[in-house]
Amino acid sequence: MGDDGYLTAHDNAAPMRPGRAGPLSNVRVLDLTQALAGPFCTMILADLGADVVKVESPRGDLPRYMPHFIEGDEEKSYGGYFASINRNKRGIVLDLKNAEDKTTLLNLADSADVVVENFKSGVMDRLGLSYETLHARNPKLIYAAIRGFGDPRTGESPHADWPAFDIVAQAMGGLISHTGTTDGDLVASGPSVGDLYPATLCSVGILAALHHVRETGQGQFVDVAMTDAIMALCESVTWRYSYGGEVQTPRGSSHPSLAPFELYRTNDGQIAIAAVSEGQWVDLCDVIGRPELGDDDRFRTPRRRVEHRRLLTEVIENYTAAHTMDEVVAALGGKVPVGPVNDAPALFRSEHVKAREMLVAVDHPGACRKVVLPNTPIRFTETPTGIYRRAPKLGEHTDEILAEIDALLAGE
Repeated sequence: MGDDGYLTAHDNAAPMRPGRAGPLSNVRVLDLTQALAGPFCTMILADLGADVVKVESPRGDLPRYMPHFIEGDEEKSYGGYFASINRNKRGIVLDLKNAEDKTTLLNLADSADVVVENFKSGVMDRLGLSYETLHARNPKLIYAAIRGFGDPRTGESPHADWPAFDIVAQAMGGLISHTGTTDGDLVASGPSVGDLYPATLCSVGILAALHHVRETGQGQFVDVAMTDAIMALCESVTWRYSYGGEVQTPRGSSHPSLAPFELYRTNDGQIAIAAVSEGQWVDLCDVIGRPELGDDDRFRTPRRRVEHRRLLTEVIENYTAAHTMDEVVAALGGKVPVGPVNDAPALFRSEHVKAREMLVAVDHPGACRKVVLPNTPIRFTETPTGIYRRAPKLGEHTDEILAEIDALLAGE
């Protein structure tokens, strides 16, 4: 696929599922989130089958209007950022400063299993929509929040009222301190893990709370602080310092305790090789044409291989640099953990990705072609999951959702 391969990539992607399904198909989620962390959390729940109702203000969620847009799309209902993390949701517009719309939200919360928001601490309280207010009306309700530094309900923080974004969480949670080059240059992670990992943990917390409410009938508040989540993700920062006083520093692509376990140059890119066990090390030595190194005292144990990492890298790259990524994978695959450094075009060509249906062709309003989004990686044998609905236009399902509320109220 060349530089314009993205224009036809949807032809080779998996189709959307015919409708909502999954183990959470009997769960309704009221999504008051914005930006990335909150919507990614509710996207996970939607992919698993939950009926997620995304509530937006009249001006819409900020990412809705951020690029990229599809060529020829005059409608511009939303760009790729919004499309990716708001698929499988229905959309409604409510102005929470308006009394009538606030009442609508309360009625929605009465019929919901879960409410998720990621405003700064105190915003929902000032709107009269606090956890306590909603819980009093619906005792089974799970109320989940993702904030930079957590919510006072689960633990005070001197920064509780500070705003935070991905890079702040990466910095304050410890991730950036040991991510970078061996020369000591610090870099943030490419993916926005300061948002995405807290979002993922929040979805886990919600699932645990759903289990609890099914057992006890008791809803509760679920709180994930972005900085806390990143600190938990960087678990080795804590134990290395606690056990031996080590302050982790950037290591490039290598591993402090394992070798070979990093990226190596080929003649058309880089490749990851991780020969950790003794059997894998011997197999690697055979493939690269240096079988005698399998019993060499300098490389006999994992510790010795780490001690002689520089020489080890030179030996391995003498082989890899003379071959393509595909040739190295073909030689090592199935014997030694190995994989090419894939960019987007490579992922779109990947036989594994195709076989696992990890790319899905999704409708887009106002566009002349479908777009391609990553599928959910969480699979089940009995309750199929996946993308079945594109992201909503602003307020697209307002009338439909209001009618459902009216029907529920009439039933009372």
